[in-house]
Amino acid sequence: MKHRFSSFGAYGLAVALLLMCSSKARAQDDLLQKLEAQTTDSLHTDYTQATFKGTRVINGHSVETPGQGTLLFLISHRFGTLNSGAYNFFGLDEATIRLGLEYGLTDKLTVGVGRSSLEKTFDGFGKYRLLRQSTGLHTMPVSVTVFASAALNSLKFTGPEHPTDTRFTYTYQALIARKFSTNLSLQLMPTLVHRNLVDTRAEQNDVYALGFAGRQKLTKRVALTMEYYYLLPGHTADEFRNSLSAGFDIETGGHVFQLHFTNSRGMIEKFFIPQTTGKWQKGDIYFGFNISRAFTLKPKA
Repeated sequence: MKHRFSSFGAYGLAVALLLMCSSKARAQDDLLQKLEAQTTDSLHTDYTQATFKGTRVINGHSVETPGQGTLLFLISHRFGTLNSGAYNFFGLDEATIRLGLEYGLTDKLTVGVGRSSLEKTFDGFGKYRLLRQSTGLHTMPVSVTVFASAALNSLKFTGPEHPTDTRFTYTYQALIARKFSTNLSLQLMPTLVHRNLVDTRAEQNDVYALGFAGRQKLTKRVALTMEYYYLLPGHTADEFRNSLSAGFDIETGGHVFQLHFTNSRGMIEKFFIPQTTGKWQKGDIYFGFNISRAFTLKPKA
């Protein structure tokens, strides 16, 4: 019996040692796999997608671009002010509209044109994605897009005709954004608007502003958006209001439908940054919407 018991004990000890060695080997293999996965991930760059769902936040541009070979058709519409009364159906009898086209020459570079009914204004712009938020091999904490536009007032002036160059307004922006989570994105927009012609000597040809924007996702297809442009101290800030807008983005297949309320009537930088007159507390609020539709003209290879 003693001999048999000793043999059984030695056998059990051997099995236990084998199990311990196997468990240790599996742990080492798991650790190596994790290290290999981390190394593989670090050799790739993962770019942040959809910081904003459209190329516009509300009035102003976002860091997003349509992408190479994509044509974006954009309809922007503003009704009159809510405080215009029942006779004007609380603003719905009035309308200001802009039609625009944007095309992605590359994934980074976009050009666009548009025409607004306000002052019969034609505008054109260029937009370039300088940096893109990413992790992995190349880590970048923010996305940066630079933007420049020119707007031409084509109204017939009363009195002496003005030279064509006096009808132009130019805008320059840096759009700096970060997507903090799947639900929250924020954007900062330092801006310069240069007007070749102003009505009086006291008015500023160069208007500086600092914009802030945000997007908070509420559901899978609906997000809350906000946008604010602070005019830096000067004559323009004394005479006009800061542009403040809030609304909702609704995704419907190939469309992004944006509903919003704003104290700005115009839909390009020339108007809503230096020429906003509406006061929220007095009901000078314009209800409006943006509708965008993307068309792929040149599929990627």
